[in-house]
Amino acid sequence: MHYSSLTQRIAGKGASAWNIHFRARERLARGDDVILLSVGDPDFETPAPIVETAIASLRGGATHYAEVQGKPLLREAIARHHRERGGHAETDAEQIMVTAGAQCGLYATAQCLLETGDEVIVPEPAYVTYDAVIRATGAEPVWVPLAAEADFQPEAERLAAAITPRTRAILLNSPHNPTGQCLSPATWEAIAALCRTHDLWLIVDAVYADLIFDGEHRSPDALPGMRERTVIVSSLSKSHAMTGWRLGWVVGPTALAAHLVNLALCMLYGSPGFIQDAAIAALREPPAVLDNMLDTYRQRRDTVLDALADSDVVTALSPAAGMFMMVDIRATGLSAEAFADHLLDAYGVSVLAGDAFGASAAGFVRLSLTVEASRLQEACRRLTHCAAALQARHAIAQPRPGGMTS
Repeated sequence: MHYSSLTQRIAGKGASAWNIHFRARERLARGDDVILLSVGDPDFETPAPIVETAIASLRGGATHYAEVQGKPLLREAIARHHRERGGHAETDAEQIMVTAGAQCGLYATAQCLLETGDEVIVPEPAYVTYDAVIRATGAEPVWVPLAAEADFQPEAERLAAAITPRTRAILLNSPHNPTGQCLSPATWEAIAALCRTHDLWLIVDAVYADLIFDGEHRSPDALPGMRERTVIVSSLSKSHAMTGWRLGWVVGPTALAAHLVNLALCMLYGSPGFIQDAAIAALREPPAVLDNMLDTYRQRRDTVLDALADSDVVTALSPAAGMFMMVDIRATGLSAEAFADHLLDAYGVSVLAGDAFGASAAGFVRLSLTVEASRLQEACRRLTHCAAALQARHAIAQPRPGGMTS
């Protein structure tokens, strides 16, 4: 039977990147001692007040269709949340579209902004779904490599060099997944200038904006001339440990919100009412445990930095935000994919190969900060032992002058 070309555009390396995670879960299910550091699912429970609000809402009968764009109270809460975190001071509820998580919001935004023949500039390494999200519209991603030596920070000059008459948008992720880096104010301003000069959309994935350790979040829609061309996608998944609730949103021009509603009418038909009620509670009175979550992620980051500090084989890049860290394993002589496979098979630790996020992250692996500190220390111990053994093996196998191996 025939399948559409869409099936090819949404498949590929991004979809296969999770194979190592699936293998690790299978081993866990068999009872093996595996430390799972390959996915960004918080190990915290959703705060109790949010859960209780959802239960009360269910018992109160919120099991029918809710407003497709999102309940007004929720959209007002999201607008306020956005303003308080540096968004445009006049952001209102009409600019908000509630979606089933940030991933859904990103996909829907792409469908409403892009079409066949367009190009979208994306710094890489980039989150693994971006390729499929863009290609699903018929547009093409244009990857702009980030330099590991510059801590994977984008340079506006390199983005500018990638702009062509076909460029429709720039897609950015800040705080960044996989590296945990944040864009500086100067970089935001330079990118905004590019968008204004070339009449481009700026699409920002900001799901880690509430998990910043060093510095503060910047929202580019607050910059001059950017409100009408900026789209911010975010959610409660990471900040509130609500990955399974699938509650996210899009902040953008009012006209975009109307288009997103039309798309939702033929797809999801809105988010369940009881989940929206829980989200209202989450944003109206943020639970006190959220600060503890942030502190815990910071402490886990520092645990990994301390645990790898004395290694002469691997080096960790310190993230400014989020729940991930990049570790440089180039000294082992193996590719990141081969290293990740060996680390899981021989040492029982699952991480993602940096290559899954783009060629610029070759030689790095990404680990998540989603297990307690003692398990992270153990994972780092195994990782350093693995890396040292592989480096020694690689050194032995290197050819000596005259064709002999050492």
